[in-house]
Amino acid sequence: MKKVLIIEDDKNIIELLSIHLVDLMCEVSTIRNGKEALDLVHNNTFDLIILDLMLPGMNGMEICRKIRLFNYITPILILSAKAEEIDKVLGLETGADDYLTKPFSVREFIARVKVIFRRKENERILHDKPNKYLLQFDDLEIDIDKRKVTLQNQRIDLSPKEFDLISLLASNPGKSYSRMQLLNLIWGYNFEGYEHTVNTHINRLRGKIERDISNPRFILTTWGIGYRFNEDL
Repeated sequence: MKKVLIIEDDKNIIELLSIHLVDLMCEVSTIRNGKEALDLVHNNTFDLIILDLMLPGMNGMEICRKIRLFNYITPILILSAKAEEIDKVLGLETGADDYLTKPFSVREFIARVKVIFRRKENERILHDKPNKYLLQFDDLEIDIDKRKVTLQNQRIDLSPKEFDLISLLASNPGKSYSRMQLLNLIWGYNFEGYEHTVNTHINRLRGKIERDISNPRFILTTWGIGYRFNEDL
């Protein structure tokens, strides 16, 4: 049974989401205050967090940022009445896995929850396979099972999406991925028009692992297409 936390201050939305999540065989917890929600996340394990942005105590974007700051990998689905592109991009770049604008259809909500669960299950299956998922490239080591990256024997702190990006690229060195392909594979949903979210994450990732980001050694640009991991290491 999946454990889902709903952080939302609208009683009607809480009731609606809870009914359909229970139908998906989920154990649902709810909380309406942002500050209290963050404490709950610190002390419990969830398979999915559904997060409203406009909350008393602490806004949802700050909650999302703090969750990712502590490197929790729990998927986050943001619900918001803010439909502007900049709000969606900010939510994704802060660490959300998906962004759903209010009002939304129940059918679309269920579909997106299923996509998140399916992606996490696929990750679990991959991580259960032994030995194959320790990648070494010169002084860069990527342990996919432990979600750990070290450079010159020093651990590099990556956000969940940064780790997902480097593990995907490094698992397929030489293969070029378009920005839209990376959006679909890493974020798990077709965020058409948000390719610059990929650029932002790639730039942050390069800043953490490359000696010279203007002349990257690991993550290369395939001009006119997207990005690839250096196959010559």
